[in-house]
Amino acid sequence: MNILIKFISVFCMLFLLGCGYQLVGKETHVPAGLDSVAIPTFVNQTLEPGIEVYFTQAFLKEFIQDRRVKVLDRSEADSILEGVIKDFQIYSVSYDRSGLATEYQTTVVIDLTLRKRTGEILWKENNISETRWYRTSLSVLITESNRAAAAQDIAGFIAGRIRNRFFYNF
Repeated sequence: MNILIKFISVFCMLFLLGCGYQLVGKETHVPAGLDSVAIPTFVNQTLEPGIEVYFTQAFLKEFIQDRRVKVLDRSEADSILEGVIKDFQIYSVSYDRSGLATEYQTTVVIDLTLRKRTGEILWKENNISETRWYRTSLSVLITESNRAAAAQDIAGFIAGRIRNRFFYNF
């Protein structure tokens, strides 16, 4: 009986070791020597005031929370992730019976460039776009709040996608 228990214990340990379980989340495909990144304020080439703040904050949040690279000042970082907000569009997409818009679609287009501190371009991606919809209200404050929330949601989504690219699809 004692041998049977030992055999079952060894079998279970071998089974668990060989079944493919592994720790994930630490492996990256970032080039060696790229241990830190600077994320300066994005450049806003649109007529939407303050949208660069949403994008800069979203990217900073993603990289700071991830902790696989340090987020440092431009003068100290190994790399610099620069963003340009190229386009911000709003279209009305639904109306009520009186013809007033009840829902808008907003689209943001950005360009991103990751450079080494020396200026060498590591990767560049142009015309990254994302779209969200938001409802209007009789209150201008609520409509503007919904508009800002849509822009922040777009910024957060793109920042998460780029963080994943940075670590897994370099």
